[in-house]
Amino acid sequence: MEKTVTEAIAYRRSVRVYDQEREISADKVKACIKNATLAATSSNLQLWEFYHILDGELLHKMTKACLGQNAAKYAKQMVVVVTRKDLWRERAKANIDFIKSNIGDKSPSAYSGREKFALAYYQKLIPTVYFDVLGIMGWIKYSFFQVIGLFKPIYRQVRKADMRVVAHKSAGLAAQNFMISMAAIGYDTCPMEGSDTLRIKKLLGLPFGAEINMVISCGIRSENGIYGDRFRVPFETVYHKI
Repeated sequence: MEKTVTEAIAYRRSVRVYDQEREISADKVKACIKNATLAATSSNLQLWEFYHILDGELLHKMTKACLGQNAAKYAKQMVVVVTRKDLWRERAKANIDFIKSNIGDKSPSAYSGREKFALAYYQKLIPTVYFDVLGIMGWIKYSFFQVIGLFKPIYRQVRKADMRVVAHKSAGLAAQNFMISMAAIGYDTCPMEGSDTLRIKKLLGLPFGAEINMVISCGIRSENGIYGDRFRVPFETVYHKI
């Protein structure tokens, strides 16, 4: 029986040692990855990819790339969350095609205001925000928007580095969806920051524009798989009612 959302969140821990006698279903992990793709994503661009690793030799190489940490060494499977900011054009086009398929076969003059806005968003706004050349255009746009911001509220995160942050935020939301989904079926995970991302890109054959967001090890926790009680700073120190 699957856990409720609250139960799954409470159950999820970063597990460093997995039970080597217990296997996990690749199909179930794949289903959890599918849940990851339903996460909220900036402008619905879905600038992510997920690499599901089951091959033993590649897992061994990934362990080295993850600096030999136990969470990687004992993993039964791994999932690598990758950001693909470089795919913004084709993902924007996919949204445009989807919108047009919903609109149906009618002339642009018959589009509703909402339909025109949705198309303009992907045809004009997204290229304005995402297009860049060596970071130069980003700074030009940033300076321009800062001036406009003196007179009215405006979106300001338009530099190359800003758009990288946007892509990684969306990928992080997807990663959390995945881990909670795994927890709901009694599977365990550990998101690993410590890794040689350049080596991982080479192992996975990723292009230059791809970036490693997170490597997540998977398995079923052993008795000593969790290193201690959960610690969180007091809720009152992070909760602000206004």
